[in-house]
Amino acid sequence: MSNSSNKSALLVMDMQNSIVSRYVDNDKVLSPFQQSIAFARDQGIPVIYVKVAFRAGFPEINPSNKMFGNTRNRAGSMTIPEEMTQIHQSVEPRAEEIIVNKLRVSAFTGSDLDVILRSNHIDTLILSGIATSGVILSTLREAADKDYTIKVLSDACIDPDPETHRVLIEKVFPAQAEVVTVDEWIISQSHS
Repeated sequence: MSNSSNKSALLVMDMQNSIVSRYVDNDKVLSPFQQSIAFARDQGIPVIYVKVAFRAGFPEINPSNKMFGNTRNRAGSMTIPEEMTQIHQSVEPRAEEIIVNKLRVSAFTGSDLDVILRSNHIDTLILSGIATSGVILSTLREAADKDYTIKVLSDACIDPDPETHRVLIEKVFPAQAEVVTVDEWIISQSHS
């Protein structure tokens, strides 16, 4: 990540075993993720993986947190070393690629992502992951507030509700980000 002329990074978010297994029932759905990762690597664009994972005993989770409070009852399922928190093999990181652990929905919350991005002079984020209404929405909002330029890869985002995905991609995200398909992103990068 030392190439100072490269200002973009591809964020591959929440593509861990526990989440992919819940939302993906067809491997073809993962093709845009694989295509974007391969292109980023080929172009020297850093690929940064973001996953949610907790310490043993879940000291980071308040029981009143509606989304994460029940995690305490699923002993071991979301702790850092567990298989379910590892990145899915279909989009497996290379040894030199950074994996960021986060503690809430946004990729920035409880993580060192912002420090990594700023240390490497990255000012443009290309977002992909599961779910559109979760990590993508929360990360986009926080990244916009932090003055990053944002692109969302519409076909490298998955949501359990197709209508929610459509509304976010077509109506909400364009106010703060450029929304493109993986193919459109590749074409635009190839011509720049």
